[in-house]
Formats: sequence, structure tokens, C-alpha cells
Amino acid sequence: MQDRKRKENVLSLHRIATLLALSFAAVTAAAQTAYPSKPLRVILPFPPGGSTDIVARLIGQKLTEAWGQPVLVDNRPGAGGNIAADAAAKAPPDGYTLLQANVAHAIGASLYPKLSYDLLTSFAPVIQLATTPYVLLAHPSIPAKNTRELIAIAKARPGALTYASAGAGSATHLSGELLKTMSGTDILHVPYKGTGPAVTALLSGEIGLYFTAVPAAVPLVKAGKVRALGVTSAKRSPQLPDVAPIAEAGLKGYDTSTWHGLLVPAATPKDVVGKLNGEVQKILEQRDVRDKLVGQGLDPVGGTPEQFGAYLKSEIAKWAKVVKASGAKAE
Repeated sequence: MQDRKRKENVLSLHRIATLLALSFAAVTAAAQTAYPSKPLRVILPFPPGGSTDIVARLIGQKLTEAWGQPVLVDNRPGAGGNIAADAAAKAPPDGYTLLQANVAHAIGASLYPKLSYDLLTSFAPVIQLATTPYVLLAHPSIPAKNTRELIAIAKARPGALTYASAGAGSATHLSGELLKTMSGTDILHVPYKGTGPAVTALLSGEIGLYFTAVPAAVPLVKAGKVRALGVTSAKRSPQLPDVAPIAEAGLKGYDTSTWHGLLVPAATPKDVVGKLNGEVQKILEQRDVRDKLVGQGLDPVGGTPEQFGAYLKSEIAKWAKVVKASGAKAE
């Protein structure tokens, strides 16, 4: 009799355990299915109108169409992208707040001595969205037709040439510093407060050279206002197919392309990160999305969270060397 009761008790406990396991699985599945159940927010480090904003709104629109939830773009410019990153790092790790990071954050990791976040430990990578190179532009008064000729002029006239940047420590500044270091030339850096003033200085002839992103460079080149000497990526830009990479001017390995990618707070559940990655990857593969990005001078990327994480590490390491060699300081 006692043995029978023991068996019944064991069976009861087994049934309870089974029910609990099934309930837990059901709750987990429901939680996974439920995401996203409210609007998402993408925090951007720059004001509206630039390529960062264009990419965010394009991807956000497609996510809304796929998931039926609004994607809010939250522009928080300032401090080299640190204001946006700080806000994103402090957000709940639930997948509803994302940071659209770019090259400024990789540079900032070594440019700023004290940050409230760590790009690699405070965030989890989701996916790399796109890349775009800079273009080395020259005022028509500079006789060089390409980067090789520019280097020859710079070596013959040390310190005579000038190049503008959007600010000390910016990617446009450090692209110039990397060129100087790799070519052994002396070109004077003149920082401006943003792209607008720098372009104005270039067009007026106040400054001889300037690095700017492809979308901003193309109309200036086509209008004949400036001359494109080289692109900063390892390969040619479809928008400027006749302009050779700077690396081909005897500077093997030169590559300072800017990029855009999505990060979430570090403790965000892996299944949520996976769902975000999978959906954005599908979006990047859509023909209309690719056409719009390419039309803006952007090269769609995609890939896994792990691939983007590895890329982040390589970018931080690369820019740390440039920052150290240039002696650049945060403004």
C-alpha cells in the first residue's frame, strides 16, 4: 500500500514538474512573440538631415511596416556622439532603445579620456547597416589631379598646403592625419565648427583641401566647384567611379570609411538581439532599400552581431593609433 502511494506521489510530482516546464516554455514563447509590443526608439548622435538620419529613418520605416510598431528617431547631437551614446547606455536593456553608432564613437573611445560608457562593454552589437567613404576634395587652385600628385606637391612644399576638418578629433581631421603619417608629408590642419563652415572655406579658396562624405562631395564635384583627388575606402565609389582610392597612391592599407550600425544596451536578451538582427538583415536585402542607400553614396553591409562586434573592435584599435600619432585632443 505504501509503495503504491509512493509511486502515485512520484507521478504527481512528475506531472507538476512537466506542467511547470510547459508553462515556463509557453511564457518564454509568448514573451518572444510579444516583442516588439510597443514603439522602438533609435537614438542618433547627429542632427536631422545627414546620412545618419537618412539611414535611421529608412530602416525605421521598414521596421514599422514589418512589425506594426512605430520607430521613433531621437536626434541627440553633441560631444562627438557621446550624448547619444550615454543616453542609450542608460536605457532599459529590453530592445526598445537602440543606438545608431558610427565612426565618431570608435574615435571617441580613445579621443575622450573619460567616458560614462564603454562602446564594447556597455552595448551589445546588433548589425552593421552601411559604410561610406570620404572623398579628398581640392580647390581648383591646387594643381593636383589625384592623390599621388598631391603628395608630390606636399613633399616639395612642406607646410604650404592646408586642409580643413569639421572639428579637431573628427573623422575628417584624422583622415588627413593618417594621410600625412602614411605619406610623410606636412599639411597644415585647420579645424572648423562643422561641415558647413569647412565646405564654405574650401569653396572660397580659404582652404585648399577637405575630406567629406560621398553624398556631400558628389554635387560639388559634378558642378566643377572642386576636384576629387581620391576616395578613402579600399575600393572605388559607384558615385565617383573615376576617382581612385587613396590607397592606390602608394599608401597601402589606407581606409577611413565611415559607417553606421545598431547597438543595444549590453544586458538586452540575446533572443531580442537576434530578432532585431534578422529583421534588419531582411530589410537591407530589399531592392528598394539597397537602391536608396546606394543612391545616397552608402554601401549596405548587414551580417551577424558577432561580425559587427569584431568590426567595432578593429575600428577602435585603428583609430586609437591615429589619435595617438596625431596628438588630437577633444574640443
